[in-house]
Amino acid sequence: MTNVSKQATPQRTLNPLGVAGFFEPSPFLDRLVRFLGTVAGTDKVFMFVQYYSKIIIWFLSRTGKKTAAEQITNLAIPISDFRILLRYYGLLPLIQWMIHIEHNPPATRFLHFIERIQNIANILYYPLEHTWWLGQHKVISLSDTKMNQIGIWSCRFWAVYVILQFLHLFEEWRLIKLRRIEVSKKLAATGSSSTSDSASREEVELEKQVLDTNAERIWRDTIINVGYFPLTVHWSLENSSFPDIGVGIFGTLAAIYQFKASWKAAG
Repeated sequence: MTNVSKQATPQRTLNPLGVAGFFEPSPFLDRLVRFLGTVAGTDKVFMFVQYYSKIIIWFLSRTGKKTAAEQITNLAIPISDFRILLRYYGLLPLIQWMIHIEHNPPATRFLHFIERIQNIANILYYPLEHTWWLGQHKVISLSDTKMNQIGIWSCRFWAVYVILQFLHLFEEWRLIKLRRIEVSKKLAATGSSSTSDSASREEVELEKQVLDTNAERIWRDTIINVGYFPLTVHWSLENSSFPDIGVGIFGTLAAIYQFKASWKAAG
């Protein structure tokens, strides 16, 4: 009987310069780098910090920890500024999207109409937000009254987008339900037929998976929109009584599901 010798695994010698060699390549780390390497990924991390910090500040203020609350506030303010700066190129992908939907219109005329109005709202929203930010930081000269009006109107156009997004998601869900009925009929037909083509059934199963993925995305986007809606209304009013803790809760809700969407895309 022949003994098969096993090649011994070489032992690493301790070298401070090569300490990383003791760690195995990490798919999680690879995904995290891809995630944070995108503007969307970075924005979602800071979005969570920005809104969740409001909850922490509220809690610290109620427990008498004023200094800690001020420190968190000092962190949240530049994060908010940074997120606005990240949106300074936002008109470019928006224009790209406007061109795209004219050459590749969505499934129904109603969806196309909604997206056109949403694009117009965003075309007005971005420059107003940028102007408000420049005035807020004294880069351009604006009176407080004019600056506040610009900020309010930018949020009103954002609110238009969010409200229309509910209609968009409802229409998408209606179309998915219709397609699911058709797919169920196809599955029943291929399952009952003795001469059914396995390739055809696999194609229908794949279509069902795509519909399920889209349905999951619609639910996720609906939750995000629910989080955004009270914020847009709050910032669209000249005198809103909506509490800052409410901004933190709804903003955090939107941030968590935005994070999930971006993290999934980075996979």
